[in-house]
Amino acid sequence: MDLIVHINGWPGCGKLTIARILSRRLNAKLMDNHTLLNPAEVLFERVDALHGSLRMEVRTSVLEHAARLRAGTPLVFTDALSDDATDRSLFDDYRTLASKRGARLVSVVLACDLDENIRRLTSAGRSDLYKLTKPEVLTRMRADYRLLRPEGIDCIEIDVTDLSAEAATMTIETALPPPIPE
Repeated sequence: MDLIVHINGWPGCGKLTIARILSRRLNAKLMDNHTLLNPAEVLFERVDALHGSLRMEVRTSVLEHAARLRAGTPLVFTDALSDDATDRSLFDDYRTLASKRGARLVSVVLACDLDENIRRLTSAGRSDLYKLTKPEVLTRMRADYRLLRPEGIDCIEIDVTDLSAEAATMTIETALPPPIPE
């Protein structure tokens, strides 16, 4: 059975770094959230309606194409999804993808202490990748929302505050459910 790993966490917690390592180890295709977001980020301000429509068109196209990948190709996605209705709906797209691929969908939720999260958020190079770098925005997000913990699928929760990306990846690998025989 195919595998889809969805890594969810606040901006700056280390999702992409961990996902890169995990993808290499699983020989998986990696689609981080900024691969999907950045075309809109480059072209439009977030308040522009075209920003949102382009984001959704790119996301829809990528997921439709991912459904057609060769069987046996693991996928790793990253996101910063909260438990609000809009983000739950976005996560349902991964459920649909898993169904189309006959894949097991596993959610990995990364927790991180606020001070460490802010330290990572403001590290060099993030703004060059169109990533969030404003501590006040992160602090508000964390105060107003809770990270999505999807129901009905395997969910691995890891506090990465004091873990290296390598250690976090090893924790994920160890916690992944064993493959289901076909």
